[in-house]
Amino acid sequence: MTDLAGLNIKYLPGVGPKRAELLNKELEIFTYLDLLHYYPYKYIDRSKTYKISEIDGSMPYIQLRGRIVSYATHGEGARRRLTALFSDGSGVIELVWFKGIRYIANRYKPGTEYTLFGKPTLFNGKLNIAHPELDPIDDRIDGTIGLQGYYNTTEKMKNAFLNSKAIQKMVYTLLSSIQSPLPETLPPSVISRLQLMGLTDALRNIHFPVSVDHLRRAELRLKFEELFYLQLNILRYTRLRNQRLGGFRFEHVGDYFNGFYHRILPFELTQAQKRVIKEIRADMGSGRQMNRLLQGDVGSGKTLVALMSMLIAVDNGFQACLMAPTEILANQHYEGLKQMVEPLGLRIELLTGSVTKKRREPILNGLITGEVNMLIGTHALLEESVNFSNLGFVVIDEQHRFGVEQRARLWKKNRIPPHILVMTATPIPRTLAMTVYGDLDVSVIDQLPPGRKPIQTILQYDNKRSQLYASLRKQLQMGRQAYIVYPLIQESEKSDLKNLEEGYEHIREVFPEYQVCMVHGKMKAAEKEGEMQKFVSGEARIMVATTVIEVGVNVPNASVMIIENAERFGLAQLHQLRGRVGRGADQSYCVLMSSYKIAQDTRKRLEIMVDTNDGFRIAEADMQMRGPGDMEGTQQSGIAFNLQIANLAKDGQILQAARDEANRLLDTDEQLTHPENLIVRKELDRIFKRQKNWGLIS
Repeated sequence: MTDLAGLNIKYLPGVGPKRAELLNKELEIFTYLDLLHYYPYKYIDRSKTYKISEIDGSMPYIQLRGRIVSYATHGEGARRRLTALFSDGSGVIELVWFKGIRYIANRYKPGTEYTLFGKPTLFNGKLNIAHPELDPIDDRIDGTIGLQGYYNTTEKMKNAFLNSKAIQKMVYTLLSSIQSPLPETLPPSVISRLQLMGLTDALRNIHFPVSVDHLRRAELRLKFEELFYLQLNILRYTRLRNQRLGGFRFEHVGDYFNGFYHRILPFELTQAQKRVIKEIRADMGSGRQMNRLLQGDVGSGKTLVALMSMLIAVDNGFQACLMAPTEILANQHYEGLKQMVEPLGLRIELLTGSVTKKRREPILNGLITGEVNMLIGTHALLEESVNFSNLGFVVIDEQHRFGVEQRARLWKKNRIPPHILVMTATPIPRTLAMTVYGDLDVSVIDQLPPGRKPIQTILQYDNKRSQLYASLRKQLQMGRQAYIVYPLIQESEKSDLKNLEEGYEHIREVFPEYQVCMVHGKMKAAEKEGEMQKFVSGEARIMVATTVIEVGVNVPNASVMIIENAERFGLAQLHQLRGRVGRGADQSYCVLMSSYKIAQDTRKRLEIMVDTNDGFRIAEADMQMRGPGDMEGTQQSGIAFNLQIANLAKDGQILQAARDEANRLLDTDEQLTHPENLIVRKELDRIFKRQKNWGLIS
């Protein structure tokens, strides 16, 4: 029984081919080991048995012990339901089933004693329990006496009576058949140094905890192991790539960089920008291929750092390119950078999907001959027809909008992979960055340029709208511009667009003296561009929009952002939106509008926005509230793994310990060939064999 990974789940007593097929499709459980690694998502204490006379409708799940007295059916067709009277001598309660009626009536016989588990509710003044769990007294799994685990199941599984209880029975059958301890999957030195519970004990206690203390220790052991192998995989490949892949060595800083720095740069760099440029220069001169993630809040000056790094590449005889996720953003980068580099005598071009064939040809030729020094563009840069003479430096803006495979395609644009700088204005919590971008070195610009005043954020309830409009009018009279943002969410798209259009008409009525423009993602590109231009040029003073403005438009004169129904946005998104104002020297304001009746945790979320402008604090709070899976775009950015038990939002300390141990192991045995590390190598191969090898991809 030691090779659990090699045993097909269909051979486990009580499973069989039909159930196995469901487990394969619905939960990706193929082997005995997969089942052991399918952990409960919550635990309920079943140590107390109540009397029916003690219960009321406000109680959570409870346990009773008694007999079914009688059954009755009511209604016809889809509305048919089965009821039963259940008694324990102290009183009687009604049980109700809406599904599986024939199965229930045949399975549970009146007069037999059962343990019942369920949630009592009050309906029409009478207590009942819908779809309770019933178990014959002699058929109880030992573990259900205290803490009982509950397993996630799908609708398809429930319809086939493969519910949490059924999974628990399978796990119980499997654990009962394991007589001797399972082979360890962590090195003995790690287990003793961190005083971790042994593997077999941890697996028994995660499914059937002896006590709360045993459960906590089992969780710690299994979370650590999961994160340890994840980090080991990332770190091992990073080291391997650094050894294997040489990078271009940019040894000197020349006329282009110096000319720009001394003659064209209109202001002093911040200390944070200088520090990051030094880190990038050190990478580019090391002879190793650079893979660096540059994080910085909106307006912190990331693009300037990217430009100066691109100039170092050009100084060394190479070409550079910058890839942005949208045409609007690519155009903005192009316009901004063109003004800065053309005085240096450099040729910079723009390549997006809407560049005509006639315009495209000279650009593609210029890339091959090397006459084009810098290329700015969208996904169009990845096309087969785009070839460079000597591409040495790639900047990817708003990383989360691009997948891992797309980055890999940029590698192939040169014989030796170019240096890669990935930029994001979405602050990524440290634990997530260590995991999703664990193979990238991270630089942070944590300073805003001098003269920028922090944006003042105010939470305002709907009933104060007239005061809000009076304040907005004052700002407009001072010559400023304002954004008013509405949510647009797929599920409620129709009503959201209606709200946006009504809001637009309403604002035009309230501010008849000013021109108002409107932008949303459902508009045709040219129409959207036209409306945006009105705002950028200052012709329109108020822009009513959906979140399409989250990435992009740079209007230093806009000093007010009003976000309607702010409670419907995530924190990271609110922070991104807020970054659209505060780009000039004037005091800027962000007003979060919300109805007064909001849930406590929603109010707490909005108050975090009022309290801080620090994107990293906001990102941490967002991850803790919503979990890492919802973080903007992480799904595209290559979380190439599913965590079974660890939680990146809550297990930061365990993650750090796992990373430290993985580094310690690789420092002494990088190839994992020492006899004591063979178990590690075997386990690493087992875990990652199903997954694509992104080891040599930035």
